[in-house]
Amino acid sequence: MTIAVPATTTVARPEQALPRVVGSSLRVPLVTGERVEYANLDHAASAPCLEQVRDAVDEVLPWYASVHRGAGFASQVSTRVYEQARAAVRRFLNARGTDAVVFARNTTDALNLLARSLPRHTAVLLFDTEHHAALLPWRGPNVRRLRTPSSPAQAVLELDRALGAAPVGPRLVVVTGASNVTGEVWPVAELARLARRHGARIALDAAQLAPHRPVDVRALDVDYTVLSGHKVYAPFGAGVLVGRSDWLQAAEPYLVGGGATARVTDHGDRLGVAWSAVPERHEAGTPNVVGVHALAVACDVLGRHWEQTTAHERALLARLREGLKTVPGVHELTLFGSDHDRVGVVSFTVGGQDAGYLAAALSAEHGIGVRDGAFCAHVAVHRLAHGDRALRASIGLGTTEAHVDRFVAALRSLVVEGSRWEYEVRDGRWAPLDDQRALPPFLR
Repeated sequence: MTIAVPATTTVARPEQALPRVVGSSLRVPLVTGERVEYANLDHAASAPCLEQVRDAVDEVLPWYASVHRGAGFASQVSTRVYEQARAAVRRFLNARGTDAVVFARNTTDALNLLARSLPRHTAVLLFDTEHHAALLPWRGPNVRRLRTPSSPAQAVLELDRALGAAPVGPRLVVVTGASNVTGEVWPVAELARLARRHGARIALDAAQLAPHRPVDVRALDVDYTVLSGHKVYAPFGAGVLVGRSDWLQAAEPYLVGGGATARVTDHGDRLGVAWSAVPERHEAGTPNVVGVHALAVACDVLGRHWEQTTAHERALLARLREGLKTVPGVHELTLFGSDHDRVGVVSFTVGGQDAGYLAAALSAEHGIGVRDGAFCAHVAVHRLAHGDRALRASIGLGTTEAHVDRFVAALRSLVVEGSRWEYEVRDGRWAPLDDQRALPPFLR
């Protein structure tokens, strides 16, 4: 039977043009009563939706139905959409044909799934600079956290020593592709070669790298890769774990329920359960067809635009970092030094200024969104910022030169001249006094 499936590769603009994001013309209210174009410098937390992704979601929604085993035509279309998404993710990562593609909610969910699937007594080695999603799922006496390295060479040296001292048996190295704190790109290929030499496997947290650079699983020679849709301009609640299937196939399901079961039989005082094979084994419940389709479309769009995307971001990142040098008291956080390769993320402190207060004033008085705090990487931020909280400005496809220049000018004005409004700490966060900014109509 031929099933008409909504396309995932429709291009509405010339191939040379940057993909556009939803909300690029969004205007937000200020406490002063004005409205300005929103400058979103918080892409590292969640990227806006691509217009192609929004259009693809609109296209598939009339066909939405539960996937797998449904006899209805809409269910068969949705099933085809869902399964074709695995191929799109595989292409995006240049994954091996034998790799499992298991859909999850996000990177955190995917890494917890992997952690639950490790063979008993697996030694896990990771650096303490990881995002909490990669830092916290691993438990037990065989988990070894390595201290923050000062250079890629030291990272390789420290891991070499740790692997040499690790217990005999299965071993897993967990590493980030790009730091969500500093944006610095980690030496993944070198660490993978080292892991392979010691007979270990390696898992790559690509959440922060995948929106900015191609991730080639075969070239990097990593065993597992995880990423989130909401980081790659598909904010519809999907993530993915891609990697070798043997550990996943041998493990009990991460969640139990419909879809994870091939057969359930009644034995009186107990139930007999035959689990499904990977990937369904770890995708219990009704899958997020819309989110998975959105992720697949985003992967296809980004995969066709790397040259334009990287050139755009490199230019804006250089402009941002040069601009920050003109702001008194700015100290940029770095692991490997200011000249090290990085994606569009810059975290910094401002001497004598509270990061939360600056973030609140940038939003309330200037319509600029940045992140403040420790970015779900508390160990790394507290070490690099000497116990302080930090500000993070992160760029992406929705960022323009005007956004960067407005941010630098606004930050400089706040640091040199102070804010024009009064602020207080409310529920642990800085907030403007007498904030009369109107919420959008759908929230009123």
